[in-house]
Amino acid sequence: MRPSFFISPVLAVCLLLASFAFSQASVSNGVLIQGEAISKIRKEGLDRSQLMPTLSYLTDVVGARLTGSPSMKEANEWTRDILEKWGLQNAHLEAWGPFGRGWAVIDFRAQVVSPELINVIAYPKAWSPSTKGMVTGEVVHVDIKSEADYARYKGKLQGKIILVSSLRPLKAQEDPLAARFTDSTLNAMAQTAGEADNHHDDLSPSELKAMVGYFNRQAARMRFLMDEGAAVMIDNSPQGSGGTLFVQGANLALDLSPDIRSVQDIFDDKSFQPYRQGAEAYMLPQLTLATEDYNRLLRMIGLGVTPEMNIEIKAEYYDADEMGYNTIAEIPGTDPELKDEIVMMGAHLDSWHASTGATDNAAGCAVVMEAARIILAAGLKPRRTIRIALWSGEEQGLLGSSAYVRKHFGHHSNGEVIKGNDYDKLSAYYNLDNGTGRIRGIYLQGNKAVKPYFGEWLKPFYDLDARTLTLSNTGGTDHLPFDAIGLPGFQFIQDEIEYMTRTHHSNQDNFDRVQEEDLKQAATIMAAIAYQTAMADDKMPRKTVIPVEYLKD
Repeated sequence: MRPSFFISPVLAVCLLLASFAFSQASVSNGVLIQGEAISKIRKEGLDRSQLMPTLSYLTDVVGARLTGSPSMKEANEWTRDILEKWGLQNAHLEAWGPFGRGWAVIDFRAQVVSPELINVIAYPKAWSPSTKGMVTGEVVHVDIKSEADYARYKGKLQGKIILVSSLRPLKAQEDPLAARFTDSTLNAMAQTAGEADNHHDDLSPSELKAMVGYFNRQAARMRFLMDEGAAVMIDNSPQGSGGTLFVQGANLALDLSPDIRSVQDIFDDKSFQPYRQGAEAYMLPQLTLATEDYNRLLRMIGLGVTPEMNIEIKAEYYDADEMGYNTIAEIPGTDPELKDEIVMMGAHLDSWHASTGATDNAAGCAVVMEAARIILAAGLKPRRTIRIALWSGEEQGLLGSSAYVRKHFGHHSNGEVIKGNDYDKLSAYYNLDNGTGRIRGIYLQGNKAVKPYFGEWLKPFYDLDARTLTLSNTGGTDHLPFDAIGLPGFQFIQDEIEYMTRTHHSNQDNFDRVQEEDLKQAATIMAAIAYQTAMADDKMPRKTVIPVEYLKD
């Protein structure tokens, strides 16, 4: 007998199990890597994707999803039911609010009828009141730059259709509408130190003062138009050409306080919001016109011609349920010691109303839903619970996600974070809300401690062009409420494609503008990152210091 060459059956089984476990996971630079699981995720996400049918239903069937509207509620219920059908558990709608009233356009017509028939591209502004039936009126440009200008229009605007914007000259579009990040841009992002950018996007005091002054001048003008009996107010699309226009919420004839401290203060004060009950008393019926059509009317007026238009806005307010809703579902954790800890993925389900909200942000929602489906279809069993959230009220100021964070995780009080019941349970939140572009990396929000994790977890996706880590903050979407109370909340870096040039809040934000291969890549990476986070031995590191500007009550 030669004992040095003898392996007992028990030892052989142990070695076999150890070898199998290592094929499942390994450690690189101190970070646990789920190698075999990532292979399964890639196979499911890239070869067997079900993302596009999900996105098509949300956009082509449900359509626009203005917060509080019947279609928003339909989207909440449909996503809940689909997630439950796929096998996620605890799928439900979680109320927040009250938000305010819903709104939808029942019928809308706008055309120039004199000096000739001109069909125009136009959309009512969200929460605009209805006209009193079909309005036929002369089109007048009201250009008020000082108090003295009001006298020029006194007694002359009864029943008129009012243009309130200036002419916006258009130039030939020489630059491409669609763009991806270049290597040099991504390299520059990766080199940033991060500290200077580690704050919420907001305006300086002088910028805020200028903004308040601008809005209050517009409010004074609308009060004057209402007092004079004007019928409809029209503004020029602030960007876009070729029939693309950008339209959001209605304006109110109310003054902002000069004491506001941030843009978020405006969102938080319901008295200034067009969706509050009774707001129609401070609004004219109003719409936005495509720039080519708007400019033509101005030029006609400048030539001494008085155009006439027919306009009818038939809108419906919905007051029965003033709450907003988030769609919530989860894949339960399986580790007895870690299953109560949480990894979250999210995107906002609400949209504006001139199109179907495809890139902003049904695309992000479809990616999040697909990421959850991939994990389940791959047969993976995360140690921590993976929870997904599809928010509403994002377009009105991150309302749904902020309410959820406050309820479950914490809030500010007197410059301190007051922790909620689940504050210490959250490992990380991952958000997608920058259009249809593929993931190129992650904004680290100034959290240097997480860099090694994402550095390793993105390595399997270098071939899919995802490798950039920047310490910079990015603002404007639903990771911010998490980040603001010191929780790891992250937005992925995405190629912009046509996001800011064509689709963001425009009438062209439709299914045909989404890029299928980009979204499949994004869903695969989001699934992998969330799963790796759920499998790690420890929760994601948190910032050691929360910047003081975050701690606003």
